[in-house]
Amino acid sequence: MSDPNNAYNVTADELRQFIERFEQLESEKKDVAEQQKELMAEAKGRGYDTKVMKKVVALRKRKPDDIAEEE
Repeated sequence: MSDPNNAYNVTADELRQFIERFEQLESEKKDVAEQQKELMAEAKGRGYDTKVMKKVVALRKRKPDDIAEEE
């Protein structure tokens, strides 16, 4: 018969790995957000309107059908 404690250990290890991967992604997400902030600060320093830039980025994310519908 299989040992139920062994199954628990495998499950606990797998859960721990999922949590650690999630935490790593959270850390990477924070790093990317900081890089985006620095990029916008650089663009603003060069005279670009960052509000307009953010609007352009938002528009580029949208589906062409949605944009055509709005126009």
